[in-house]
Amino acid sequence: MVPRESFDSPYEHNVEEDDLLDVGLPTEPGEVLDIGEVNADNWRDFPDVFTDSLWLFQSRSREGMHSGKYHGNFVPQIPYQAIRRFTKPGDVVLDPFLGSGTTLIECRRQGRHGIGVELIQPIAQDARARIEAETDPFYTWQEVIVGDSTREETIRQIRQVLEEHGCSQVQLLIMHPPYHDIIHFSDDPRDLCNAPTLTDFLESFQRVVRGTYDLLQEDHFLAVVIGDKYSNGAWIPLGFRTMEAVQPVGYTLKSIVVKNIEGNRAKRNLQNFWRQRALRGKYYIFKHEYILFFQKKE
Repeated sequence: MVPRESFDSPYEHNVEEDDLLDVGLPTEPGEVLDIGEVNADNWRDFPDVFTDSLWLFQSRSREGMHSGKYHGNFVPQIPYQAIRRFTKPGDVVLDPFLGSGTTLIECRRQGRHGIGVELIQPIAQDARARIEAETDPFYTWQEVIVGDSTREETIRQIRQVLEEHGCSQVQLLIMHPPYHDIIHFSDDPRDLCNAPTLTDFLESFQRVVRGTYDLLQEDHFLAVVIGDKYSNGAWIPLGFRTMEAVQPVGYTLKSIVVKNIEGNRAKRNLQNFWRQRALRGKYYIFKHEYILFFQKKE
């Protein structure tokens, strides 16, 4: 790959506003929100922060306590980018689908506080152990709640944790729900992977979005990581159906990022098998996921 800093930047040239409109770029915002580390003055100091909508990762990060052993967890580079872009040191991040703890490990590595909710007790225990094993140079706190993010009682637990730490809201929401029934994580009927139908899945997910809406500070961001799936030989646009479930809650869609999938456990060392199956079935193999960025705006 070409180093990111080698790409031309419009700030290096005398670019007219009309030129930007010609290539489809948004106009200069009327209001610049001070919600993250990167701003108009220090942006050169953050060459690692992405600003384009295609994220290419050759492999998942295994720094610190990050691990890929939990089937279905997302690459640490995703919360890394979201946290760096949309929070400041000392802010609070909430992950209602904690899984193996990737988001909270990254919070600890970057000096952010974090709350995670995990439905399955053994998974939550393992996540808590690995989060606590991660070095904490910034003296942050991370809390793991065992509970169902669709339930009001779990939302009350989150509020209680915030109050105990002298906080009222979080500054970033990251959600990486199951991709409906693609991976069977548990036998618990509350688990979204066991939703009987796609409609049931979307309704349950929307309950999580609604329940956590007031927990997020105004003007801050929700990042949803989701992929599509096949069912009965047809492509199901799960990512866009999920996007449609979020918007009525009151969020503004700001960006759709496409991330590639490399080294997927289900396809590792089976490239020829999947290629043959795709050719015979007249379909294309999934090589992407979506990261949907929403902003909370009145």
